[in-house]
Amino acid sequence: MADAASRLQGLVEQLLGTPLPVRIRAWDGSEAGPPGAPTLVVRNRRALRHLLWKPGELGLARAWVAGDLEIDGDLYTALGSLSGLIWERGEDARSLAQSLRDPEFRSAVRGLFALAGPPLPPAPPREEARRPRRGLHTKHSDRRAISHHYDVGNDFYEIVLGPSMVYSCAYWPAPPPRGTLEQAQHDKLELVSRKLALKPGQRLLDVGCGWGSMAIHAARDHGVSVVGITLSQEQAVYARKRVADEGLTDRVEIRVQDYRDVPDGPYDAISSIGMAEHVGSERYLEYTTALHRLLKPGGRLLNHQIARRPQGDESSYRADAFIDAYVFPDGELSPLGTTVSLLERSGFEVRDVESIREHYAHTLRRWVENLEADWDRAVRLTSPGRARVWRLYMAASALAFERNRIGVNQVLAVKTPESGASGLPLRARAWT
Repeated sequence: MADAASRLQGLVEQLLGTPLPVRIRAWDGSEAGPPGAPTLVVRNRRALRHLLWKPGELGLARAWVAGDLEIDGDLYTALGSLSGLIWERGEDARSLAQSLRDPEFRSAVRGLFALAGPPLPPAPPREEARRPRRGLHTKHSDRRAISHHYDVGNDFYEIVLGPSMVYSCAYWPAPPPRGTLEQAQHDKLELVSRKLALKPGQRLLDVGCGWGSMAIHAARDHGVSVVGITLSQEQAVYARKRVADEGLTDRVEIRVQDYRDVPDGPYDAISSIGMAEHVGSERYLEYTTALHRLLKPGGRLLNHQIARRPQGDESSYRADAFIDAYVFPDGELSPLGTTVSLLERSGFEVRDVESIREHYAHTLRRWVENLEADWDRAVRLTSPGRARVWRLYMAASALAFERNRIGVNQVLAVKTPESGASGLPLRARAWT
């Protein structure tokens, strides 16, 4: 089919009602679009069938994960150019139905079907999460969702995260390239420890402990006893070995346990770092109430959590289609104000909120660099599709943090006793 790129460009622009900001290279070798722009490589016609059967972000994601769609050029530039057409367009089923009433729109759709070949829906890539529609955020469904994301292989995460094995926003002293990822992650763990005012002899509960980095840091550098809980079997095995290698088995216990099943409170402090995004809005008050119950009077909670911007109609919120299908099944983001309100409803006194949004953008770019630097090994350890998932989600997330589409905050809360003595100094933070 001669000059497929020009035909595809014309049809897509007819559908979108705007010029494409990227070039297109089609399966027949033809190219079209603005010179010098990043190139969207459509390797075969199956990419079009993915898009036609699942219009929007999920169809694009399936084509990308399957290897039918690629970027030639800087990934960040390409994603930045396409963001207005993909993530920020804001079209829903109603606007799509309205578009289908337009004869020109329907003509473009028919043209794309003709260009796409056999009108059969391609199977989703095997990396896509399969889950039942019912039973969201039960203990069973949460274990399954956590396993999908974290039980990918510890060797793979070693490539992406580096020696720190911390899978949350680092805390940078200055914009990179100054400072290493490992030092910035150490500084984040130390920041959490200082906010919790950890002291020798105390007990810390680390909810969603990952590969054990916070638990090890708290026990080794602050002399506390730690219980770390995770729903990932692979994480637990890895974390226990790290604890043993550090000689900390007398002070750190790693459990495969749901937060709803922790029986041995009260604790002096609780850290929840990158965990609450998995809880879900319908369970969040249950979550914060459980943490409040597990704390001693005067105990502190440090909640480190990604936040989205509030919507005019919160009932219309839907999780990002790509992230939900390929990265964090059943994950949900809440506005910061909602999180603070629910913490207060469960009995906490919120004492400090620190936004570290830009820090996460720097962290994600470092993770992408790590993945790209050892790409062939990452593919061997997982699959080509899985590696493409992680590269796309981390690069797109970096842009989202940079553009203030999402943020990340550390919320320090206290189970303030009836006396009103919070235990915090009058000036808890020093600004520089």
